Amino acid sequence: MRLVFVTDELPRPGTAGHLTANHALIAWAQTQGYDVKILLTGTRLASPITWYSVAPVAGLHFLSFGHFIIPKTPRALITATARFIFKKLPQSLVNKINPNKNTAAILGNFINPSDAAWCAAHIKHWQPGAILIDTIFRTPVINALQNPDLTTILLTHDVFHRRHAALTAAGYRVIPATLTYENEASHLQRASFAAAVQPEEAALITAMRNGKSTFVLPTPATPCPRPPGAARAKNRLVFMGSDSLPNLDGLRWFIADIWPLLAGHGIRLDIIGNAGPTLGRVPESVKIHGRVKNPAPTLHRASLAIAPLRVGSGLKIKLLDYARHGLTTVTTSTGLAGFVPDGAPFILADTKDDFAHAILMSLANPPSDLAALGYIKEHYGNDSVFDGLAAALACNKTIIKR
Repeated sequence: MRLVFVTDELPRPGTAGHLTANHALIAWAQTQGYDVKILLTGTRLASPITWYSVAPVAGLHFLSFGHFIIPKTPRALITATARFIFKKLPQSLVNKINPNKNTAAILGNFINPSDAAWCAAHIKHWQPGAILIDTIFRTPVINALQNPDLTTILLTHDVFHRRHAALTAAGYRVIPATLTYENEASHLQRASFAAAVQPEEAALITAMRNGKSTFVLPTPATPCPRPPGAARAKNRLVFMGSDSLPNLDGLRWFIADIWPLLAGHGIRLDIIGNAGPTLGRVPESVKIHGRVKNPAPTLHRASLAIAPLRVGSGLKIKLLDYARHGLTTVTTSTGLAGFVPDGAPFILADTKDDFAHAILMSLANPPSDLAALGYIKEHYGNDSVFDGLAAALACNKTIIKR
């Protein structure tokens, strides 16, 4: 069976959470014998020449030669070149060139009519058995298809009007400027099925879809225990994440309000991912790693993970990453939203004093790796995560619920 995956950014593991989730989904589909093709909308490439071997890629603005993807329109070439150059510049210079980068949250950009029409024409020509739509921002493709009999599965990743409201209330500028319950519901209702990342959001999305089929599809996680001989460093914390506004907001709160409460205890913090370089100056005991190809050694060295998130929604994939490496995480109610509570290796702390206290108590008596690894295996293994998607692809109207 052929599957089309419509998205605006190439799925890759170990980058942003939604890209990791999308990559895992495609990998699962391929192991089930599905022939997957990615339709890339917009003009987002990381560089003018991109090597990508996960699945074949096609798009209005791109050409593919084997595993190589290159822009074919001036706009795509300019966008890819600019992104490539910006990645090479010092973060301090990037902040000066684009001072609004860290004060504006981009939830997504709706696909334009020409991209939607191109995707619809390509889908009609390729004749897949089902279409996977990456978030509400690509649902105009469903309208352009004008084929209600074709199975369309919307990967929601989030309830975007709630994230929009939370970020706006926190004083951030949000793109798109307006996104209401009614706006999002109109897009959610277009698909045959919708996949939510956690049960509470699945219930809300079902209501927004007037009862149409919705199932839970969290990101799968594979246990990655410490190798023999690898020891955890005493008093070592770790944070891993992109430079999204929720991550930056949480880290700034942690460093400004919580870190001083930990002074004098010999605690060190490793920050992995793009969030670190974007922060600018940090305390001496905080080490900025930036993006790393393999974060496992750093995660295996830490005694405890942190996720000081104050805004956001969806399922926080970084907590799954921590747990699958055997780490317990101190986090907030926002960070915990949507996780299976049974045996969860998470410690709730919503105030700065509670957060600092939880860290000190946990470092004094470090939790065992076994609880976190067991939690991942039981609740987020491939054996059950994809049940609902498998049923939807089979057009089984009785969706299997976890």
